[in-house]
Amino acid sequence: MKLVRFLHNGSALKGVLEGDEITAGSTGGSERYPLGRVKLLAPVEPSKVILVGLNYRDHAAELGMSVPEEPVIFIKPSTAVIGPGDTIEYPSSSARVDYEAELGIVMKKRSRNVPAGKVKDHILGYTCVNDVTARDLQKKDIQWMRAKSFDTFAPVGPWIETDLDPRDLSIRSYLNGELKQDSRTSEFIFGIPELVEFISGVMTLLPGDVIATGTPPGVGPMDRGDEIVIEVGGIGKLANRVGA
Repeated sequence: MKLVRFLHNGSALKGVLEGDEITAGSTGGSERYPLGRVKLLAPVEPSKVILVGLNYRDHAAELGMSVPEEPVIFIKPSTAVIGPGDTIEYPSSSARVDYEAELGIVMKKRSRNVPAGKVKDHILGYTCVNDVTARDLQKKDIQWMRAKSFDTFAPVGPWIETDLDPRDLSIRSYLNGELKQDSRTSEFIFGIPELVEFISGVMTLLPGDVIATGTPPGVGPMDRGDEIVIEVGGIGKLANRVGA
């Protein structure tokens, strides 16, 4: 099932996408909306986006880095989240802004100290995430907060897929139609149960919070005017353009 948020007549609505049509509303009073006639929004409004650094074996090999003993995590604020079709703003303080294709986990309920064996019960579904990064500022600051947290630096969408086995999905990015990243989630260093167990042991996860599970090899810069598409097998494509 594909869960969406969309804009209709100035109101944000929730619905279920079936084919090219969205069904929204309560039982007995539901309405149908053609997908091509609505504006899709980010499918969730998270309190925070938690991201994992260096979680693909092939990416670690690309960088010549050792596999981490524990997940490396950081946070983007909710104000960084945008939806499909929205514009990624290029900050004037940066000279290099990169794309990073990621599989996103969407939490279903309040989660704290969740054991790996019970993680599945706490997950609503999965989505696409672009971990946009001001790479030059990341190197300049050493720590990652500023480089990762600009408004519009967390595109999420286009929807949440609830019926999905995430263990071996293709994950790709395309810059202006050219394939840049191409890997599979089977390259994960830490699987989804381990990630949720670890992160929920650090902080309470709230319904709608998103965990981005790391990016594969091939990250690179975007220029103003570029289109970046993140594609995850079984979910779909998240497309955004880079603005001024």
